[in-house]
Amino acid sequence: MRPVLLQPFLCSLRNRFLPPGRFPWRAALAAAVSLGLCLLLYLVAVKVVGYFHSQNELGIILSIKIFQMAWITVFAMLVFSCMVSAVSTLFLSADNEILFAGPAPLADLFFMRTCTTGLYTSWMMVLFSLPIFAAYGTVFQAGLFYWPLLLLSIVSTAGIATGFGMAATILLVNLFPARRTKDIILYLSVCFGIFIYFMFRLMRPEELVNPDNYLDFVDYLSAISGPAAPYVPAAWAANLLSLYLLDRELDPLLVGLLTVSPFTIYFLGEWAMERFFFSGFSKSQESFGGHRLFGSRRRYRPATWRWIFAKELKLFLRDSAEWSQLFMIAALVVVYLYNFKVLPVQQSAFQEEYVTNLISFLNIGLTGFVVASLAARFVYPAVGAEGGAFFILRTAPLSLGRYLFYKYLFYALPFTALAAVLLAVSNHLLHVEGPMWWISVGSGLVITWMVVALALGFGAVHADFKAENRAASLGSMGAVLFLFTAIGLELLIVFAGGMPVYRVTRRYIRHGELAGGDLATLLLWGAGTVLVGAAVSLFMLRRGAKRLAEAL
Repeated sequence: MRPVLLQPFLCSLRNRFLPPGRFPWRAALAAAVSLGLCLLLYLVAVKVVGYFHSQNELGIILSIKIFQMAWITVFAMLVFSCMVSAVSTLFLSADNEILFAGPAPLADLFFMRTCTTGLYTSWMMVLFSLPIFAAYGTVFQAGLFYWPLLLLSIVSTAGIATGFGMAATILLVNLFPARRTKDIILYLSVCFGIFIYFMFRLMRPEELVNPDNYLDFVDYLSAISGPAAPYVPAAWAANLLSLYLLDRELDPLLVGLLTVSPFTIYFLGEWAMERFFFSGFSKSQESFGGHRLFGSRRRYRPATWRWIFAKELKLFLRDSAEWSQLFMIAALVVVYLYNFKVLPVQQSAFQEEYVTNLISFLNIGLTGFVVASLAARFVYPAVGAEGGAFFILRTAPLSLGRYLFYKYLFYALPFTALAAVLLAVSNHLLHVEGPMWWISVGSGLVITWMVVALALGFGAVHADFKAENRAASLGSMGAVLFLFTAIGLELLIVFAGGMPVYRVTRRYIRHGELAGGDLATLLLWGAGTVLVGAAVSLFMLRRGAKRLAEAL
């Protein structure tokens, strides 16, 4: 029964990436771009980790500590992503009634939902973390045996996170008397925000590079060289690989935990499915008792954009799986900005102004990555989320170009505010002033506007009006192409501006003035960034409108 239940999912993947009757150009392009980005991440990670490794013993210990923190952070993200998706796949999926009417037992249904949810929520995190973890094996010259250990650790960590997220979702839906589905996800979001905060506070990353908090160097060294928290499953993988990287030793207890824990947690989730699923499913289907009278006494508003904005806002607020993630975003923004506050730039070997301006410039790319990931979650599925109602919109006297433009404005406004807050507040915490402040904020906003247009354009080109929910479209070919295209363009813009920004900033710090030639080069880069962003945005929006017109 289990292979039969997985067959629709596997067939959809095959048809999506390997369409029958023609060469899979899109899949080949996505694979090539993904390999290129993974190679770039690998080379950068090798450079950074190699720098730490080339220092004294303290540098090696710090690199291992960062390695352990990365594992715990990835595990936390996987758990929450699975919990959010599990609410939709387990309790709100459109095919639940059909599956429950069949002879499939709940254990087989849980197996199918676990496999599909785990794949949707883990593939991106695994893909982009694998080059970073592989760089440690190269720098530490770990040998061939490191790679099967790394594969075991990644698969086990993803399996534990998926199983824990599925089981926790089933239990939370039953523990809380949630009459509304939005309440369920609200609880999950609040729990995750608290979890992220305490996780970062317990790790205390600011103390990794601040030995002044300790009475002597031995206390500091012993504090940062200890193993990661043994009660966190991701720490098992981090400690196992750290021990092998440093001493070429293998801990059989950690190997056993990583091998057995995914199956143990899966069987616990299967038991929870058998025991608590139907009561939770009944709660999730209850009406919230709302009502609304037909008609309105409000003043008639003929402006088209107002109605589009009102429609988008209502769709966003009615989908609890969407608006509740604002809590997660708020938690991540706080943690993101907190990292800038605790950076020990005063203890750097270089002049403080150089370090803060360099971090501010690199923050352009980091903000772009944050915007791209959020745009993939909220903006990319915006067209496909219309569902059958999109054909009602087509009967209105509204062109597809204006429809996409109004949608673009709706999503561009909050993303602009988010990017401006990240860039401006981080510059304030770093005490960055002068030209770098304007460079980081200006180029960051241009990248944000371009990424939002890319997300909407790719979403229109690859619109799936039959998707069960917005999260289901994240594993599509269009989402993959959007992410790779957006990240590639962001890296191109940042790398192209490295030299002119460096020359202008260096002269301003040293002499307090701007040279004409350096300023002209900077303005040329800025004009090129604006032109590239405008051209890419206009091209993708027009292509999206054309593809929607052809599909009708």
